[in-house]
Amino acid sequence: MRKALVVFSGGQDSTTCLGWAKNRFDEVETITFDYGQKHRVEIAQAQKIAHVLHVKNTLLSLDAFSQLNDSALIDGTQDIGAHHVTHTNLPASFVPNRNAIFFTLAHAFAQKQGIEHIIIGVNQTDYSGYPDCREPFVKALELALNLGSEANITFHYPLMHLTKAQTFELSRVEGVLDLVIDESHTCYNGVHTHKHAWGYGCGECPACVLRKIGWEAYTQGV
Repeated sequence: MRKALVVFSGGQDSTTCLGWAKNRFDEVETITFDYGQKHRVEIAQAQKIAHVLHVKNTLLSLDAFSQLNDSALIDGTQDIGAHHVTHTNLPASFVPNRNAIFFTLAHAFAQKQGIEHIIIGVNQTDYSGYPDCREPFVKALELALNLGSEANITFHYPLMHLTKAQTFELSRVEGVLDLVIDESHTCYNGVHTHKHAWGYGCGECPACVLRKIGWEAYTQGV
């Protein structure tokens, strides 16, 4: 039996990846991280989507990021649209080493559960400028984690080379487009009360703008 673990934020990308995984693996479960993010509604939406798709969701809590407080996703006093305070070439929403820690914990969890496939929604085409969303980083981390644990776990990243418009199309193909629109949460400001054609959000933060542009390109067939 082929088992897979989806690193699941409850956003557009990870919801698409969950649909992709369910159509390719015999057994799928998800893992979600509570790292003190101010858009905490994504945790509730992740649990809801997992329930709708009949997959187990495990929530892990991480206090360290709140203690470091080095991102506008955690520090509510920072401007989400500005540059990062310490990494001035990156957006304020960048959380240093977040993906490295998430993927490391997911790898450890997969070992415990006897899972040999991990699916992650990273993307280096239409992305927010995060260096830990690029393919060389993921491949290097996969190699290091397997070497360090004598494991043979494969990372899959089906969105890596897709535009946001293509990600919307993939969600349709995999049968989760309605869930992406109706339930997923991407907005950095945590707004889940106002629904647009492309889903819920403030419509102004970088995540919402990227999603809106992708939806417009998708609906226009670009």
